Amino acid sequence: MADPSRRTLADTSRLVIVKVGTRVLTGSDGLLDIARIEALGRQFEALLAQGRRVVLVSSGAVGAGMGRMGLTTRPRELAHLQAVAAIGQSSLIEAYERVFRGSKRHAAQVLLVADDVQDRSRYLNIRNTLRALLDYGVIPVINENDTVSVEELRTSFGDNDRLAALVTTLLGADLLVLLSDVDGVFDRHPAEPGAARVPLVERIDARIEGLARDRLGGLSKGGMASKIAAARIATEAGAHCVIACGRDDHVLERLMAAEDIGTAFLARATPLPAWKRWLGWSAEPRGTVIVDDGARDAVVAQGRSLLAAGVQQLEGEFTTGDVVALAAADGREFARGLVNYPVAELRRIAGLKTERIADELGYCPYDEVIHRDNLAITRRDHAAG
Repeated sequence: MADPSRRTLADTSRLVIVKVGTRVLTGSDGLLDIARIEALGRQFEALLAQGRRVVLVSSGAVGAGMGRMGLTTRPRELAHLQAVAAIGQSSLIEAYERVFRGSKRHAAQVLLVADDVQDRSRYLNIRNTLRALLDYGVIPVINENDTVSVEELRTSFGDNDRLAALVTTLLGADLLVLLSDVDGVFDRHPAEPGAARVPLVERIDARIEGLARDRLGGLSKGGMASKIAAARIATEAGAHCVIACGRDDHVLERLMAAEDIGTAFLARATPLPAWKRWLGWSAEPRGTVIVDDGARDAVVAQGRSLLAAGVQQLEGEFTTGDVVALAAADGREFARGLVNYPVAELRRIAGLKTERIADELGYCPYDEVIHRDNLAITRRDHAAG
């Protein structure tokens, strides 16, 4: 009998984001594994036949470009890395289009950079475009636009695990599936004798984060730590997440049949409104407001606004209406929100009770430094680690 949690996860997942890693899509020679892509196509068609909607976040452009150019090592110079990504991107989308066309469907290439999801208007435009593609029955194939990034490729979204998590929050998807070359999270390094897969995670805390065993190198940019970080984003925003092995040609069908494979992370709460999903994970903070333990508890556990009395320190330069991060005394972020005061005024009223704000500033435009309607909790387990 299927685990009830797995059954719930499968039954409630109507919009599924699937991220496929480089190690799944390419062989040791860097060439695209067409048989693997064909298997993904078959699985996507099976999910669509069940009435689900599917979005694909695909790595593999740099690896595919290396294979096409006969390169054996990843270029170090940014311009060369971008060139290889551009060469590989065409191979990648061509492969998906050939596979999906066999089932009378099409692939739509969507290339994003970090600014696209940080800017509110561009974020909304992307969301509307992706929804329209889904309405047409097209499968969006999303990747980072490596060819135009002005930073190192590893520091834009960070990796495609994070990009997939942000797409999950952008669309309000029910499930994020991260397909890698491992079977999930293990209680120790998978190569160690007696290592056991962790089948279910109800809460991502310091212990779970400590289980990450990365083995970076070769073609891949991500690792288990980045996948757990992506799972945190998805679950805090109200989506389930599964890390599973993409080399299983039936992995998606098995997940939707509630089989016990991979590691499932259950959503921490009901899905957040679209506004708060953008605020919590896509918007770029202009500064940080460090608060005391009482203020943090009021915001996280009691769902209250942030008041000046709880503010201890400020970092960065920001003004009224900017997005800022909220952090505890150790610097760990736990929320983001729209601030009601510019940093210069907030420095003057930090630690003051609300009734004293007018005495200090000569006026009191807001009782709250950040109103709870403009707050999104990004991390709830500070006490755990």
